[in-house]
Amino acid sequence: MIGNFVYAPPTDPYLDVVHNDDDILVLNKPSGLLTVPGKAAEHSDCLEKRAQEKFPSATIVHRLDMDTSGIIIMAMHRSAHRHLGLQFERRHTAKTYIADVFGCMQDDQGTVDLPLRCDWPNRPRQMVDHEEGRSAQTGWQALERFENHTRVELTPITGRTHQLRVHMLELGHPILGDRFYATGDALDAADRLRLHAKSLTLHHPTGGKRVTFNAALPF
Repeated sequence: MIGNFVYAPPTDPYLDVVHNDDDILVLNKPSGLLTVPGKAAEHSDCLEKRAQEKFPSATIVHRLDMDTSGIIIMAMHRSAHRHLGLQFERRHTAKTYIADVFGCMQDDQGTVDLPLRCDWPNRPRQMVDHEEGRSAQTGWQALERFENHTRVELTPITGRTHQLRVHMLELGHPILGDRFYATGDALDAADRLRLHAKSLTLHHPTGGKRVTFNAALPF
């Protein structure tokens, strides 16, 4: 169990490799699969474990929430790990997410600038806290409007836990299927969290060329 949910990660495909070379391994993580193992034995199945079965030297550089799908990059050796880690730390990477949010967004684009911290009594939930929260910014752009929801492109400027999910909630448009932050029709509108890490851009560890990796939208 994870919270009130039984952990039953998808297995088809078991491992979706987008790109691999001597330095990096790029994967498309499905919704419902942990990035790294949980504390309980039944939560041992994860993207890291599956990747290391085929690529033993691969190590996790960053994470996606279990319910979020999309692009994750792993390092194939220690030097590459250090190179990639510094890029994430110094915000030299660029990420693009696609989300379906509840309701019809009136504006075409904007930026959310609200500080976040853990809601400790209800963890792993996060919350806005203007006194103790850490700075968090998200750019958003409406792509397509439907009868009951809007498809948006999200660009995280910072990388806080659940940042995109909380920021969309604070705009009054929770992400469809979000079991932590959506309720009622917004929760029931999708059988998974409608959040997908569509692209990741960074400097390749060898040569420094700027490269972009993409994963097709699964919903």
